[in-house]
Amino acid sequence: MAKTLELNFNAEFGSAKVSVRNPKESLTPAEIKDAMEQLILADVFYSTNGKLVSAKDARIVDRTTQDIVLP
Repeated sequence: MAKTLELNFNAEFGSAKVSVRNPKESLTPAEIKDAMEQLILADVFYSTNGKLVSAKDARIVDRTTQDIVLP
């Protein structure tokens, strides 16, 4: 089972996404929003749509893989 935290931002010319693998289980929405705002202020990411300008939304994607044994 693999979890990814997807942080979606409004950028200068569209939208941008930052994915974080294996996020902490105990993250709260307030902590996630604060982290997103810190990323915007730090100005360390530049997407094909320009600089990040505001937090849009976030989600945790949980993917489970099951191997199938063929006969």
